[in-house]
Amino acid sequence: MISYVIPALNEEDSIGRVIRRIRDIDKEGEIIVVDSDSTDRTAEIASSLGARVVNESIRGYGRAYKKGFSSASGDVIVTLDADGTYPPEEVPKLLHYLEIGYDFVNGERLKNASREAMIPMHRIGNAVLNIFTKILFFVDIKDSQSGMWVFRRGIVDKIMPIGNGMEFSEEIKIRAATEFCYIDVPITYASRWGEKKLRPWKDGIRNLLFLLKLRIKGKIRTKHFKCSLS
Repeated sequence: MISYVIPALNEEDSIGRVIRRIRDIDKEGEIIVVDSDSTDRTAEIASSLGARVVNESIRGYGRAYKKGFSSASGDVIVTLDADGTYPPEEVPKLLHYLEIGYDFVNGERLKNASREAMIPMHRIGNAVLNIFTKILFFVDIKDSQSGMWVFRRGIVDKIMPIGNGMEFSEEIKIRAATEFCYIDVPITYASRWGEKKLRPWKDGIRNLLFLLKLRIKGKIRTKHFKCSLS
């Protein structure tokens, strides 16, 4: 079974559409919405559509995922955002790479994102973080900030990040690429539904400083896993 883990904070305008799109391609999968004390109808809508809503009162992108992963029961975990930016319709394509032997598949947005969905500032910031990731950890990750991943649940303990915020995204990929068979696969990327929550400069600088801190503390090995499938 597949567990879809979706962090959500005040996404009543989009969460219903995201869940319905998942159900269009997977009638049996487990959908877990991690709600961070939303003040709108996010939790109510998700529950009414059959998703399992779990609460994480301490806010943070990474904290939400940690809660979701600990609640998941599927053999495979798929992550998506609640704002409609990531395409559930491409999950079968990503699952194919698990079937042929990869352990972690990252949805790479940069090739197929429209200018509206990813403005130039975001592309530049992503490129800078990708470069630092490669320099510091010797891993070639093409989209370190993507929020759509498909991976085997059995590797969770090995790749669980220490970060609790937006840095969780880059850290989980670095850990996966240095310990397991990792691949980036292009996906489409759409403009979000609802209010924007990203803080480009603040989050970007924080993520860069976190990479430096992670490298200095030596908490991650700096040797790429030799994947015979690549």
